[in-house]
Amino acid sequence: MTDPHKLSLSVQYASNAKKLPTRQQFRRWVKAALEQDVQIALRIVDEIEGRALNQSYRGKDYATNVLTFVYDDSSPLYGDVVICAPVVAREAKEQGKDLLAHYAHLTIHAALHLQGYDHEKKREAEEMEVRETALMLKLRYPAPYLVS
Repeated sequence: MTDPHKLSLSVQYASNAKKLPTRQQFRRWVKAALEQDVQIALRIVDEIEGRALNQSYRGKDYATNVLTFVYDDSSPLYGDVVICAPVVAREAKEQGKDLLAHYAHLTIHAALHLQGYDHEKKREAEEMEVRETALMLKLRYPAPYLVS
């Protein structure tokens, strides 16, 4: 069976974190969320770079878990995803989630953002959460929005 959508994925490891997903895992998670052809550079960073990017592009002086940048929304769609490894690890621990499951969720979340999904309005957020949950369950991970 051929994949319905083409993915060009470059994964850059710019973090000293010990437990990071493999390129194959990131590819699997992005592919699960594809609804169109996409070319993505996915960069895993440490807190200093994550904070600098969030400050520069969102005006927020802290490292966030994931940033998504769309450069061209035609086909194929071009964009970057930046995931901050220490933030992801901290959130997974605080929320009692498996680290790989949290990475999978944030990767799917970012892939959906690249394709136009948003969560600024309640209805949009609900639609995005339903889609993320369905994809996580399909990949045999727990639903990401369950409250412990």
